[in-house]
Amino acid sequence: MHSHIEKLANMASKPSRMIIGLMSGTSLDGLDVALCRIRGEGLSTQVELMEFKTIDYDADYKQRVKAIFAKRQVDLQMVTLLHPWIGLTHGRMISQCLAQWQVTPEDIDLVASHGQTVFHCPKQQHQVAGFGNATLQLGDGDHLAVQSGIITISDFRQKHIAAGGEGAPLAVYGDYLLFSSPEENRILLNIGGIANLTYLPRSQNAAEVFSSDLGPGNTIMDAYIQAHFPGQYYDRSATLAYAGEVNANLLQALNNNPFFSLAFPKTTGPEVFNLAYLQQAQQLSATEQLNHADVMATLNYFTAKVIVQAIKHLTKQLDSYALYVSGGGIHNPLLMQHISQALGQTRISSTAELGINPDAKEAVLFAVLANECLVGGKQKFANKREGIPNISMGKISFAD
Repeated sequence: MHSHIEKLANMASKPSRMIIGLMSGTSLDGLDVALCRIRGEGLSTQVELMEFKTIDYDADYKQRVKAIFAKRQVDLQMVTLLHPWIGLTHGRMISQCLAQWQVTPEDIDLVASHGQTVFHCPKQQHQVAGFGNATLQLGDGDHLAVQSGIITISDFRQKHIAAGGEGAPLAVYGDYLLFSSPEENRILLNIGGIANLTYLPRSQNAAEVFSSDLGPGNTIMDAYIQAHFPGQYYDRSATLAYAGEVNANLLQALNNNPFFSLAFPKTTGPEVFNLAYLQQAQQLSATEQLNHADVMATLNYFTAKVIVQAIKHLTKQLDSYALYVSGGGIHNPLLMQHISQALGQTRISSTAELGINPDAKEAVLFAVLANECLVGGKQKFANKREGIPNISMGKISFAD
């Protein structure tokens, strides 16, 4: 047996594992680094979040990634160069966190790396004959492993696509293992660049679990702020949106997209919902002269409306449910106000009530996927009707 495989076997037999989960979203604001102690597997999985930090990306990182991000025509040489460069960058960020936490690489069993999504391309979006679903995340696992000195599991989304899914949302797997409860129907709503949700029935029947992207979360709002207010990356405290008024004509134009009429589950990304999408909506609605505050107020309400319409549609047969929110959108008070008002008596909480920091949730869930890759497989979890195949995800990169 190769020493690498022996090391994995020994790691799998331990009562618990120290796993670092990494998440870098489409907002490009920073790398989420979650240090987790994970015990068990399947529905017996227990996670203790030991440390969490978001390391802001510098201007150079943002500029390089944005040059190719969500664009069909890019410099192929730069894509090739960025793949190892992002892996090395993330590896150095891990080392920075470990030094701050006074933890050594030898204390860590695994790194679970989501990578940096640069293009998401489901078949319903590209409609190119002869090709199926596809997605691309940069940040090579081998480079990350060698740089950090820690075995790395990465590139999770490809197995999901190979097994018939669209590569997203993957949160459904971790949501089911960590947050299923026999006491209530639960919806786990994540508002990142794109908004997505997972439905967890109190029956805990995996065949009834559901997950889908809903539409834009923060992506268009953040892009608008960055384009018109240099040095700002988002509408902090929704200050600008609060100062404006929702424009009905622009709202109607924003809602006019075939994606919203597609059956669930479905996936999307900034390749569709971006500044060009907003500009087209403004042209169609003759609202090109709207002031910034009114545009932001409308985008904020649009995001909330997309989320609320989907939740109402997906829960209309339920007698009750609780909503738990995570992601950057939870810090947008106007967005959360719109959602709360529209859902009436629905109990809305953050995932902190379930024991997981809402900012850390996505990174934690990838740590759980890495744990399942190593020690899971006993818990059968699939819903083929909803595009959730029963699979083990992730590619393993050794540090030496």
